[in-house]
Amino acid sequence: MADSPNPTPTAAAPPRRRQFRPVEVVAVRRVTPRLVSVALGGDTLAGFEIAAPTQHVKILFPAPGEDAPTLPEAGPDGPRFPDDRPRPVMRTFTPRRFDAASNTLDVEFVLHDEGPASAWARRARVGHRLAVAGPGGRMPLVLGPGRWIVAGDESAIPAVGTLLAALPASASAEVYLEVTDSSDQMALDSAADVSASWLHRAPGAFGTSLETALSEATLTGAAGVWVACEAGAVRRIRQALLSGRSLDPSLLVTRGYWRLGEENHPDHDYGEDAA
Repeated sequence: MADSPNPTPTAAAPPRRRQFRPVEVVAVRRVTPRLVSVALGGDTLAGFEIAAPTQHVKILFPAPGEDAPTLPEAGPDGPRFPDDRPRPVMRTFTPRRFDAASNTLDVEFVLHDEGPASAWARRARVGHRLAVAGPGGRMPLVLGPGRWIVAGDESAIPAVGTLLAALPASASAEVYLEVTDSSDQMALDSAADVSASWLHRAPGAFGTSLETALSEATLTGAAGVWVACEAGAVRRIRQALLSGRSLDPSLLVTRGYWRLGEENHPDHDYGEDAA
């Protein structure tokens, strides 16, 4: 990216859940034709902290006809949404960076043909209101010196950015990113020595280019391998790396960020079950 992300600790962080914080859009920027960076701000972000790369936040979007999302209320069995208000849409995203001095959180949205989050991002303007909870999740690998292999599709680009930002200058990273075409390509910022391969996907062949690239990558001596893409593809890739190529499981992190044909995939898909 053109802007350098904040330094991020590389130690694993425990998952955290916090109450939703109302925020407003303070800036909108097109990174590529299909990637929009939205800066969210507000005093409610005081104390927000990204403790590890690839963490995620929950974002509430306003229901149709609403200017702001309805927030859950505290109840005897935990937070619940009021029955007399339209229920907002909730989705999971990787926060790209947070500036504590200005209480500004940058979130990047991939624009798809369908989906409420994508539709919102297409028309996002300064002053639009959302709500954010988190962050949660952790990075199981302790990022440090050595050679790293990082792979993902468009949905993983924000997480890849946080991961590369956390690598030291003594590290190197072989990055494989599967995208629609050359218009999705961008600069990748890192203190590490980064070699990026942009893989242009055949129509509908989600994950196929990543599978091929990782089947040919040199795994010997790798400090760690991180892969995130469509859930079915990530399972095929994980099985191939562990069974076909005998990669040590402790060196591999896989994440299914979305699933073909599913509207709202869970944020805790590690791809460790059967394909």
